[in-house]
Amino acid sequence: MLFNSQEFLIFFPCVIIVFYLLPKKFNWFWLLISSYFFYMCWSPSYAILIFTSTVITYLSGVLIGKVNESELDFEKGKKKKKVYVAISLISNLSILFFFKYFYFIDDSLGDLTNLLGLTWQKSEYNILLPVGISFYTFQALGYTIDVYRNNLKPEKHFGIYALFVSFFPQLVAGPIERSTHLLPQFRETKKINWERIKGGLLLILWGFFQKVVIADRLAVLVNTVYNDPTNYEGVQFLLATVFFAFQILCDFSGYSDMAIGTAQVLGYDLMKNFDRPYFSKNLREFWRRWHISLSTWFRDYLYFPLGGNKVNKIKVYRNIAIVFLVSGLWHGANWTFVIWGALHGVYLIVEELIQPISNRLYNITKVDRNNFSFKFFHCVKTFAVVSFAWIFFRANNVGDAFYIIENLFVQNWSKLFGTELFSLGLDKEDFHLAVISILILLLVHWVQRKNSVRSWVKNQWLPLRWSVYLCFIFYIIIFGYYGSSEKAQFIYFQF
Repeated sequence: MLFNSQEFLIFFPCVIIVFYLLPKKFNWFWLLISSYFFYMCWSPSYAILIFTSTVITYLSGVLIGKVNESELDFEKGKKKKKVYVAISLISNLSILFFFKYFYFIDDSLGDLTNLLGLTWQKSEYNILLPVGISFYTFQALGYTIDVYRNNLKPEKHFGIYALFVSFFPQLVAGPIERSTHLLPQFRETKKINWERIKGGLLLILWGFFQKVVIADRLAVLVNTVYNDPTNYEGVQFLLATVFFAFQILCDFSGYSDMAIGTAQVLGYDLMKNFDRPYFSKNLREFWRRWHISLSTWFRDYLYFPLGGNKVNKIKVYRNIAIVFLVSGLWHGANWTFVIWGALHGVYLIVEELIQPISNRLYNITKVDRNNFSFKFFHCVKTFAVVSFAWIFFRANNVGDAFYIIENLFVQNWSKLFGTELFSLGLDKEDFHLAVISILILLLVHWVQRKNSVRSWVKNQWLPLRWSVYLCFIFYIIIFGYYGSSEKAQFIYFQF
């Protein structure tokens, strides 16, 4: 069930009405049933996997908690807890690897044996990738680690813990919530708060705009070029790559906003997942603004345990490389994602290396770093290198990615001004709507540097406020790009 589907427009109001009518002590049970129903709409068999992950991490938390409460000496207790954490990590990651990376490993071994002149019998199993498995697995593992670190007492109510793992607004594409933030909220009494509901609905509306008006429209041109790259070159690749940069932002940020808004209507707070990432002035800042729930997860549960930046420089660079290689692999079972992650790791390492030199030059030349032109130049530079890496993320395979790069700067600028521009899947009207909508997005992001647009709208005079609401709703209805169910899918559902 998609947020941007007719089924969800029926499902969600029903969930809200029953949620607020039920006695408060049954709220968790209703949300748990609703969340499993929501997830099983893709495939009932998926529920078996999420339930298995829930049971394993729940029991590991309970067992770790018993060790904490026991009178075992520190060293014996620590060893026992490590065993329980290891069991949770190994079992959950084994499930994730089997369902997500089985074919990737099988194909890679097949290609390797062919290079060596050997034969490899590829598997004929039909293994489906469960929607959102990477998201809920990381969320559940984060809980186990939090309990192990004594950041949180183990949740003994199995139903409430199961709801934490399966909470439908953020189940299939995040944000990847922290147990310390979300779990306690399920024990709170939720009352109708019209301000929260209004704010949540506005955020859902903004998410719809990003997904239906921008992302789905841009996807047409991006798919036309990237799915058949040998027929295009130069400016067509540049345009498709820039469009993909905004497509993936609006697709994923749109989903996150819908998820956060949906949870807010029910009275729950989810963490912010995007913060105007294309206004970043360097790569480090970009990763503080892009997919915040995942980047902070890797920071807290992988980068810091490896030593973070508290070790010598060589090990710091090693830690960065490991985190981004794992991040690339997390995104998908394809070498394109591994290269994408590795490229971002290289970006950050190079940035670390040249930062002291850059600072020295700025000090010598007395450059004003608060100057608009200085900030604008660095935002454009960061967007350019991020967009270059997106080529690997979007390409169907490594060969296509390198073909696109080889032909990226072919001089065919005349195709920007002829009718050929409108032969890439979008006609003249839709192309212009795409550009206008991107400009609206950037304008909103610009304003949000200092002011919340949602708060501004909510505080306006009633007739003006409703005029803004209705205009925005009609803009989405009239100019939304409605096509096949394949276009309606969110990109990050495959992860």
